[in-house]
Amino acid sequence: MLNEKYVEKLCNLMKKNKVDAMMIGPSDDLQFLMGYSPHPDERFQSMFLLSDKRYFYISPELTYEEISEKLEEKADIHTWGDHEGFIDSTIAAMRKYELEGKTIGINNGIVAIRLLDIKDNIKAKFINGHEIMENLRIVKDESEIERLREAARLADEVMMETIDYIKPGLTEKNIKEKIKELFMEKGADGLSFEPIIASGENSSKPHYTGDSRVIQEKDIIILDLGCKYKGLCSDISRTVFVGEITDEQKEIYNIVREANASGEKYAKKGVKSKDVDKAARDVIKNAGYGKNFINRTGHGIGFSVHEAPDIKGGSEQVLDIGMAFSIEPGIYIPNKFGMRIEDIVVIGENGPEILNKSTKEIIIK
Repeated sequence: MLNEKYVEKLCNLMKKNKVDAMMIGPSDDLQFLMGYSPHPDERFQSMFLLSDKRYFYISPELTYEEISEKLEEKADIHTWGDHEGFIDSTIAAMRKYELEGKTIGINNGIVAIRLLDIKDNIKAKFINGHEIMENLRIVKDESEIERLREAARLADEVMMETIDYIKPGLTEKNIKEKIKELFMEKGADGLSFEPIIASGENSSKPHYTGDSRVIQEKDIIILDLGCKYKGLCSDISRTVFVGEITDEQKEIYNIVREANASGEKYAKKGVKSKDVDKAARDVIKNAGYGKNFINRTGHGIGFSVHEAPDIKGGSEQVLDIGMAFSIEPGIYIPNKFGMRIEDIVVIGENGPEILNKSTKEIIIK
């Protein structure tokens, strides 16, 4: 069944933006609206939601049974088989609902080559609907915030137990597998993203994807992890030192910690996103490491681990109560090392609520 509360809100956003329909492919957006999203593959499928709340669904025969179970009995589901392709069924349904010549928003679950096939067969104005979909859930209600708190609590527990587990001789993969094991033991629904374990010189790569390096004495390790709890995500980063910490490393770590604290303190209702970014970035810039802070200060979080609002320079987004996002300044020195501290913040009536409680003191293993 569709979430009627959010369907109505989305339709109002569509009308405000003069969008006649939204094409929503397999994604967190679809999961949010109908409580289910099929496994994405090369076969086209999508919900089409019209601004008057009517909808229809294009489904491969492969997933028809699952889709029909998730939608109401009278839902208009148009199927297509592998032997015939999706175009005829999709175009017929779009014409049935008089979408020819209309403005249709596209979410991030629609594969570009499939959209090009559709555009070749029907005259309509297709626009980027990602911002509309993000604005649908940019403000969290109290129930959603409570689930964010629980997801953050689980992430805090796993972070500290993972730090206890670290020792020289383990591989990055060993640590990654331990994180997954701990989250499952503690009742998380799953991971919100593949954990990042960046050790030694790998720590200078903010989104390092490898896992083969062996942990050594004098290493710096960035741990970046999170889980899903009842649909909501967590995300936390901490930096750990193995064996010892040098004076240079201690100085840089304290700069990053100060930047994290500055950004979190500045995050309040009515403040612009770009100014929160500046509050954190100026600390690092004034310390002489501005060129080594190569990422935005933060990203929104909720049903997706990355969603609106972005905390970055140039963003005019005004923060409001119920918005949730990360504050994660870092310093990354290529071929040497990197450091990052990340917490999730929710804007409350009385200022920022920091969901993560894991220590930010220097940890030497």
